[in-house]
Amino acid sequence: MTPDAAQFSSSREFTLETLGWDESLASAFERYRDSYTPGRVSSRHRTTFAIITESGSMQAGISGALRRVGRIPAVGDFVVLHRQPDTGTSMIVDILPRKTLFTRGVPGRDGDDQVVAANIDTVFIVTAAGADLNRHRLERYLTLVHASGAEPVILINKADLAIDPSTLTSEIAPVATGVPVITLSAVTGYGLSALDPFLLPGRTVALIGSSGVGKSTLINTLLQRTVQDTGRVRESDGKGRHTTSVRQMFILENGALVIDNPGLREVGIGTAGSGMNDTFPEIRELAAGCRFSDCRHEHEPGCAVREAVAEGLLSQDRLESYLMLAKELEFQQEKAEIGLARSERKRWKEISKVARDIRGTKER
Repeated sequence: MTPDAAQFSSSREFTLETLGWDESLASAFERYRDSYTPGRVSSRHRTTFAIITESGSMQAGISGALRRVGRIPAVGDFVVLHRQPDTGTSMIVDILPRKTLFTRGVPGRDGDDQVVAANIDTVFIVTAAGADLNRHRLERYLTLVHASGAEPVILINKADLAIDPSTLTSEIAPVATGVPVITLSAVTGYGLSALDPFLLPGRTVALIGSSGVGKSTLINTLLQRTVQDTGRVRESDGKGRHTTSVRQMFILENGALVIDNPGLREVGIGTAGSGMNDTFPEIRELAAGCRFSDCRHEHEPGCAVREAVAEGLLSQDRLESYLMLAKELEFQQEKAEIGLARSERKRWKEISKVARDIRGTKER
C-alpha cells in the first residue's frame, strides 16, 4: 500500500472541520473565490505535496512566487489551491496563517531553523525504556515543543521490555515538570488508553523522537493496520535505522489526525528560546529572586538560582543543563542574525542588479 493510499483507505468522507478547520482559517480564506479551494498538506515529496481536500486527495506543486520568497508549505499547513482547468492540476498559491509551528535547529553557518510541522495541538515526545531514556535529550525536545505553542506529552514506549515499568516515570520526573508522562507498549497495547484524551476528532498530534523508539509501530497500532514499515533496533546501543523517510499525516478512525516524523539524530534547539522558561519552570521562579534582572546564573553575586543549588533545593545537573542550552541558544541566535544580514545583503545586491539592467535598457 502506498503512503497516500494508506491515508485514505477509510471510506469516510472528510470535511474541512474534520481536518482541523476553524473560524480563523475561514476568515483568512474569505478573500479567495471561484477557482480557489482550501486543503491541508498531508505529506511532502521532492517536488510536490500531497493535499487533503473535501473532494479527496491530490498532488500539487507550489507557485513560483511562493518559492522565490522561500515560503514552502509544511506537513499540517492549510493551503490555498488554484485550480488550473487547462491542465487538470492544482497549484499551491498561499499558506494560511499557522496556529502553531514546530521547528528544530539544523547545522549550518546561517543558524536556520527547519520547519517540521504546522498547526499541531499536541506533540507526543516518544522515548523508550532502555538506552533512549535520556533526560537531557528530553529537555531539548521540551524546549522545542514549548516554543512551538503545542502541548507536550512524553510517551515512554516499550514498557514490556522494562523489568519494572512503574519505575520508568520516576527516571525522568526531574525534567517533566507539569508535563504528562505516559508509560505504554505499542506492541502489547499496555497504557494506550491513556492517549485517548489527546486523540480527539479534528485535533492534530505529532510524534517526534529518535529512530527505534517505536513511533511507526505506534502509528500502526493506532490505525489498526500496517501503514508504516518498522525495523529492528541494535542491541549494542538501542538505536534503530530510519524506517520512516517522510513526514506524513494520518487520520484515525475517530477523526484525530496524527503526524509521523522521521527519527531525529540531532536535536538542535535552534532559536527556540521562548521554550526555555516552560522547560525549566523552577529556574524561572528562582531567577525572580536574583539581585540582577539579567543574571546569567554563572558567577554573578546575589544569584538566587546558585544559592538554591548550594542549599540542595535545585540539582547541579539541572542548572548545568539549563546553562548549556542557554549558551547554545545564544550562539544560534547570533548565527541567525548573521544569516539574516547576509540574506539581506544578497537581496539588495539582486535589486541593485535589476535596477542597473533597467537603466541600461533605458539608455539604449
